[in-house]
Amino acid sequence: MDAAVLHEYGTPQFGTFDDPVKLTGTEIVDVTAAAISHFDLFLASGQHFLSPSQFPFVAGREGVGRLADGRRVYFAAPISPYGSMAQQTMVASQGLIEVPDGVDDAVAAALGNAGLAAWLPLEWRAQLIPGETVLVLGATGIAGQLAVQAAKVLGAGRVVAAGRNADMLRRVQELGADATVNLTTSDSLVASYREAAQGEIDVIIDYVWGPPTEAALQAATVGGRLVQVGTTAGNEITLKGSLIRNQSLTIFGYASGHVSLERRTTVYRHMAELAGQGRLIVPVERMPLQQVEQAWERQRAGTRQRLVLMP
Repeated sequence: MDAAVLHEYGTPQFGTFDDPVKLTGTEIVDVTAAAISHFDLFLASGQHFLSPSQFPFVAGREGVGRLADGRRVYFAAPISPYGSMAQQTMVASQGLIEVPDGVDDAVAAALGNAGLAAWLPLEWRAQLIPGETVLVLGATGIAGQLAVQAAKVLGAGRVVAAGRNADMLRRVQELGADATVNLTTSDSLVASYREAAQGEIDVIIDYVWGPPTEAALQAATVGGRLVQVGTTAGNEITLKGSLIRNQSLTIFGYASGHVSLERRTTVYRHMAELAGQGRLIVPVERMPLQQVEQAWERQRAGTRQRLVLMP
């Protein structure tokens, strides 16, 4: 079968790989769309504890496809040496999510980890209350763009999008952000956050950490909640205990592996239905599997769309 194959750590190459053979407790998926993420690059670099240790193997962690009985499913974490970036893959029978009608394969694939990392921090961790003000740090990335929209769907009264790319900040306003903060040009992030929020902030969804987060916590209201999802701006912050006490702040972590399959299934299907209805815009660019090397380099350089390979 055609596949994106790694013969050593680094960039996969378009080639061929043995077809998977069904084992007990597994399913063979005819892949129709495979999303690329930074996590795929991390695994392929050999620097993650989940990186396969034997070569060759097929790249890719998530995608959409059809089972033998015709069901269309979203899948994650194929069984090594198989990956999502191939005509077929092997997955555990448990953990598959049926994709609802009305949403195309590429969007359904792109909605996986990125969509869950947008919706669940708001609904499950922060338990957003309708009418509250939300600040999304890192709103110009894939998950951030979806988080801005998810906050609106969940009833946020005001959504502030913060990021570094001016063009993308204009785009997230089109997606529903009420105001934006440019993390690069602001002289005082605390003041900029408060001005954009027209007051203090109830919920902070944080994909960046570092100095932008330090400032955001200072702009939070009493009882404010921060959900930590990513660390693109640094792994450390300086945090005064007095700030946490005086504002009664709560900091949550988010990791998709801690979310039950039932909750992930419910949220994924709901987001897919919203996307199918045009109420959730997923930034997707489709590329043929044959162009995996070009797609890989674009992902490494940074892209504001989810690149999706079509086998």
